[in-house]
Amino acid sequence: MGVTCINKESTDDNVNLLESYWGHSRKEANLMQIFWILVVLVLSYLVGSIPFGLLIVKLRTGKDIRLVESGRTGGTNAARAAGLGAGIITAVLDFLKAALTVWIARLLLPGNVWIQVLAPVAAVIGHNYSIFLIERGNGRRLRLRGGAGGAPTVGGAFGLSWVSILIILPLALAVLFGIGFASLATMSVAFFATLIFTYGALTGLSPWQYVLYGVITELILIVALRPNIRRLLNGTERRIGWRAKHAKDHSSSSSSSS
Repeated sequence: MGVTCINKESTDDNVNLLESYWGHSRKEANLMQIFWILVVLVLSYLVGSIPFGLLIVKLRTGKDIRLVESGRTGGTNAARAAGLGAGIITAVLDFLKAALTVWIARLLLPGNVWIQVLAPVAAVIGHNYSIFLIERGNGRRLRLRGGAGGAPTVGGAFGLSWVSILIILPLALAVLFGIGFASLATMSVAFFATLIFTYGALTGLSPWQYVLYGVITELILIVALRPNIRRLLNGTERRIGWRAKHAKDHSSSSSSSS
């Protein structure tokens, strides 16, 4: 899957590099290692927190995307608020920001597979709970707004292994247009990533930690999409595409016959 194998002693290797290049003692090198880990994770969260959907919709229409439909800032709601083009641009930028965090982790902490996994996880969390979208809810408690996490989840998987997008994207689109539920397609991307990385781990093509990326992001997506899951179970979730048209035509036909 185009992934370099990770040595189990990667953390020690990073510490040794710090010692050799900068002449630090082992204790100082460990402290610097911790410092850079925190830098990467905080930076990844902040990068993930950039609300591209809010910015793009505001620039194109003057609307606040948080007041449109679901109120989320991802590509699906951006398309509802400002058209398909705005939705695609938002999704691409959300995708890239999570991939970027993996590349930053590899640059600053080469060989540390755990940080390569946790960096895009932090980006997905930032996307869903953006520090830049803090507000008071109905109960006057502070809350963080954001998206559902689908695009950055795919971006993080791409950053870990570029081959993954060749499988995840077609399958997710098949779910989206075949079944017609955007929420189900969103949740499917982490599921497909988990399957891909499980195969990679079993065949030695990628580290087993990558499997945890899929599992953790799946849990994040499920938490974010709880209202949609309830509507799916109740049969009230809105469909899109030809499935929506088919459901509408069937409903009209039933009404006419009755």
